[in-house]
Amino acid sequence: MSLRNALLAMLTSQPMTGYDVYKNFQTSVGYVWHAPDSQIYPELRRMEQDGLISGETVPWGKRGTKKRYSITDAGVESFQEWLNTPPEYQRERDPVRLRAAYLEWAEPAASADFFRAHIEYHSARIADWEEMIRTLRDHSNPTLARRIEGKSDEEAERITAYKVFAYEGMIARAEVEIAWAEKGLELVERLGGQS
Repeated sequence: MSLRNALLAMLTSQPMTGYDVYKNFQTSVGYVWHAPDSQIYPELRRMEQDGLISGETVPWGKRGTKKRYSITDAGVESFQEWLNTPPEYQRERDPVRLRAAYLEWAEPAASADFFRAHIEYHSARIADWEEMIRTLRDHSNPTLARRIEGKSDEEAERITAYKVFAYEGMIARAEVEIAWAEKGLELVERLGGQS
């Protein structure tokens, strides 16, 4: 149910249409929980049926309408319950480590390319998260700006600090992934492959 909680998190800032949720999801919660629109829209409908959010039809364009969702008291209660419950950890499904465990079957050049791609991917993610942290700290992130609007300086600092802390954790994990892949490149070279 993590997608549900990610969507509730988004809607705690303000009411949004499904499109607004999707768009904002990609630039905020989407950095820590990926979901395509094919999952977001059906989940919003289920959440409305479950009473966690309410939908209101609003005008859109010249003749159209959209549904704008607001979190309900039941949605807030569900979200807080999730936050106040210890996380449930699931057993790993790690396709990268699975592949790494059998690289003896790969060509040395392909093994080296595998580790280089891993470094490149995580380096790009670090750059994304560092930019996110910058926009959180200077309050230029639009979702955060809406969330802290009208809050005291102390409340705004608390809200911002937890979000920055989450992204710092993502960066730390990516740095470990890069270090692991660099060791993988050294292993490929030591075992007589190309790097």
